[in-house]
Amino acid sequence: MAMFPALMNDTMFSDLFDDPFFAGWRNAAANMGGALAAPNAMHTDVRETKDSYEVSIDMPGFNKEDIAVELHNGYLTVSAHSDKSKDEKDDSGKWLRRERYAGACSRNFYVGDQVKQSDIHASYTNGTLGLKIAKVEPAPQVEDKHQIAIEG
Repeated sequence: MAMFPALMNDTMFSDLFDDPFFAGWRNAAANMGGALAAPNAMHTDVRETKDSYEVSIDMPGFNKEDIAVELHNGYLTVSAHSDKSKDEKDDSGKWLRRERYAGACSRNFYVGDQVKQSDIHASYTNGTLGLKIAKVEPAPQVEDKHQIAIEG
C-alpha cells in the first residue's frame, strides 16, 4: 500500500489512472483524509536564493502544534497529524450531526549530510509552513594516504 500514492501522483502512470474507473478511488482517498490523500495535502514550492533554499508547504486545516519538522541523516521530514470532531445538538439534546476526522501526512526532503538543525528555520502563518534552509558548502574530501610496506 505504500507504493499506491506514488502511482496516483504525477508519474508516467498518471494518465492510466485518469480513467473513470479509478476516479472513485481518488475521491474516496480524498474524503478519508488518510495516507492516500497525503500527497495532495502538502503542496510544496521551493525557491533558491543566494544563501538559502526557501520552502513553502501548504498545510490547511492543521494547527502549528500539529506539525513536526525533524532532521535525521540528511533528510528533513515534515509531518502533521490532526484529530478533529464536530458535535451539533438541537435544543432538546438530540444529535443532529456528529463528525470525526483524523488525518496525517508526511513528506521527506533530502537536504544533505552537511546541514545541521541550526541551519534550518521554520515559521507557520495562515496555513503555510515556511522553511529557510541555509546553503552549506560540502566538506572537502580529504584523501587518506597510507604507505604500504614492501617486504622482500
